[in-house]
This record gives sequence, C-alpha cells and structure tokens, in this order.
Amino acid sequence: MSLRILPRRLLPLTARRATSLIPSRPLRPSFVVGTPRRFFSDDLSSPTPLPIFHLSETEQMLQETVARFANDMILPKVREMDEKETMDESIIEGLFENGFMGVEVPDEYGGAGMGFGAAIVAIEELAKVDPSVSVLCDVHNTLVNTAFLKWGSSDLKKTFLPQLATESVGSFCLSEPASGSDAFAMLTTAVPSDPASSADPSHYTINGSKCWITNAGHSKIFLVFAQTNPSLPANQRHKGITCFVVPRDTPGFAISKKEKKLGIRASSTCVITFDDVRVPRENILGNVGEGYKIAMGLLNEGRVGIGAQMIGLAQGAWEAGAKYVWQERKQFGRYIGEFQGLAFQVAEARTEIEAARALVYNAMRTKEALDRLKEAGEDVTSGTGGAGAPAGGKQGEFVMQAAMAKLYASNVAQKVSGAAIEWMGGMGFVRDGLAEKFWRDSKIGAIYEGTSNIQLQTIAKLLQKAHAQ
Repeated sequence: MSLRILPRRLLPLTARRATSLIPSRPLRPSFVVGTPRRFFSDDLSSPTPLPIFHLSETEQMLQETVARFANDMILPKVREMDEKETMDESIIEGLFENGFMGVEVPDEYGGAGMGFGAAIVAIEELAKVDPSVSVLCDVHNTLVNTAFLKWGSSDLKKTFLPQLATESVGSFCLSEPASGSDAFAMLTTAVPSDPASSADPSHYTINGSKCWITNAGHSKIFLVFAQTNPSLPANQRHKGITCFVVPRDTPGFAISKKEKKLGIRASSTCVITFDDVRVPRENILGNVGEGYKIAMGLLNEGRVGIGAQMIGLAQGAWEAGAKYVWQERKQFGRYIGEFQGLAFQVAEARTEIEAARALVYNAMRTKEALDRLKEAGEDVTSGTGGAGAPAGGKQGEFVMQAAMAKLYASNVAQKVSGAAIEWMGGMGFVRDGLAEKFWRDSKIGAIYEGTSNIQLQTIAKLLQKAHAQ
C-alpha cells in the first residue's frame, strides 16, 4: 500500500516502521489531503437511524491506525514510563508524525482536517493502552487546538496552529492554588506594561502562578488565563478574565515543580510561575475580558474528551480482567470466569462500560450537530430542547450531556478497574501487569476538568431552570 493515500499528518513515524500502522483497506476520498473538513461524513448524514456507536469510515480508519500505534509503540513502554514518571519522547514524536495531535486542525495548517468525533475516537483508543498518553493527546486537541480554531486571530492561527499540529505540545493554564472549582477566583494578573497606555496597551505583564498544568513539562505553547481587571467586585471578577498565548521561552516564565502523582504518572503535571512575563496584545485569544466564555466553552468540550479517556481506560481494564478469568486462571478444574458469581460481575461491568460509552458518544454527536447549527446561523441558546430537556436550548442540552458523560464515565472507570483487580486476585495487585495501573489512573477522572460534584451541580442547575419555568 502506498503511503500517499494517508493524509499528510497521519503518516506513521517513518517509512521503515509504517507497515504495521497502516489500515488494512483503502481509505475513502474523504480521508485524503485537501478534502474540506466535515462534521459528518456521507454515511452519517443518511436519514436512516444509525446506532449511537456508528463511526464514519474516516473515523474507523483513524481508530484502526491509533489502535496499531498504541499496541505497537506505546504498550511496550507503558510500565517503564509509569515507573520513571516521564513520557518517552519517541511517543510524543509518534503522536505528531501520525497526525494524532492535529486531528481537527485544517490541512492548511498541517493538521488532519477531521472532526470532533475523530478526536474522541483517538482519545478513547489511546486510553485502552495508556491513559497518560491519552490525556496528553486529549488536552492538546480538545482544549488547546480548539481554542485557537475558535477564538484565535488569523495571525495567531498562522503562527501557532502549524506548530501545534506538527511539533509543539500545548497546555491549558487555568487552575491556581486558591482557585480550583472556583476557577475564576484566580489571583494571577495581567496588567498593561505601560500604565500610561492602559486604555490601549501594546503589551501586558503577567504575574502569578498556575498549578496542576497538564503537559507542562513538554509544552512549548501555553494558554494562560489571567485577571486584567483586579478591581472588579468578587461577583463580577469573571468579566476581567483574559486568555493569553505565552510561548515557553518568554522571559520570566518558569516551570517550578513537577508533581508526583498517584496515577497517570507519565503525564507531566506541573506548577508554573510568571515573574513579569511581558506578552504582546496580539497574543490575546479572543478579546480582553472574554476568558470566562472561552474557558467554559472549552471545558464543556474537554469533558467529552475526559469521558472518552475514562471509557477507554475501563475497556482496557475489563479486557485484562476478562482475559485472565476466561483464558488463564483455573481453579477446581475450570476457568474461574465460568463460575456464575464471577461471570455475572464481568457481564455487569461490560454493560456499564457500554452505557458510559453511549453517553460519551451521544455528547460527541450532539456537539457535532450543534456546530452545524451554529454554522447555519441558527439560535442554539434559546428555549429548551423539548419536554424534560434542560434550559439553554440546544447549547444547554450539550452542556448537560457533556457533564453526564464525564460524571458517569469517571464512575464506571473507577468501578470496573477496581473490580478487574479483584477478578485477578494477586496478579491484579502486583505491578507485573497493568490492572493496578488502570485503577490508579482512573481516580483522576472524578477530579480534573471539573470534579464530579461540579458535574452534578451543572446538571442540576440546567434541569432546575427548565422545570422551574
């Protein structure tokens, strides 16, 4: 098979190592370089109802490619990376060279030019092998790249998207020591560098710190949220939040600490400090004071990505446990999975994974449909979506579906990965296999990109508004 049929940003690492990563059947024209980005391929626009798990042929091709990469390139290094608490640079290189770091970035900027569903499929597939690699890809695609695509100026897109699609990891910098769930109580400030030009400054100076920043150790491009109007009263401080693009080599920027974590250890999580970091006005994403809108919009999409990471993790843990009880471990002359008590547990766990996947995929398709409506100029924020639907129109429906997907998928990931350890007994408890790692990795799902309690609060508020009307 000729490598030329693959999109330029989906070429494997090198021609020498490409054979095992290339899909086994030809790709459709919609997968070829130069084809305009589309949210749904032809086989998803049919009026015939389709299963929620139906993938376009484009998404299937990507799924196969990611699965091969994950099993051939990542799996042999998972345990070593976890023990050393660092990501192998060759893995990051492979993610870029296979196009997994620019899934939704248009081809004109060096990306694959696919849709949101493709990104979610890639995130899920990576998590079946290593959730640490999955979250690196997730944050980079659903938060950083999306921010530039939606709110970046033409110059910012031309400057940074080619880097993000081909070589430079990105980070999303929102959390601070004093602002976690209350993200907009942040203390990091960005004030005009020249007070005399405060009405129309050419540069801003950032001071403060950020914590829990995913990918920070590897990133070259940082989206930094800072308060540009510290004098606002507490109930209006969100109106002063602004998003800045800060390259790693900017003077005054520093990575001050790398966290040692329970799970996703290979994923770099760091504290960042800003000491008179001078940033040009042109590096503002969107407009001054739009940081709140940008962050909330990105996190709603990012939660679908975390949901995908969690169902991939749960699937990986389930597969390890199922293989053990039905192919490896015998007691009393039978495979232990043949005993009804254990068989029922395995069956229930798989049922819960499928239910979580349905929520994630529904949120994924809801988001794609919402984008199509926005492009058509339709109002997506008014009214409700029907009887029992949340307030906020179709946008509110998506926000609720994203929160439900992340909430439930996180719960299922913890439950299934914990159960898999018990099915495997001592072999699940030791570090010879990956069962115990999946469980450690699962704990973060209920914490980052909005805790489970925040998801419940979001769901309840949307439903309450609709039912109180």
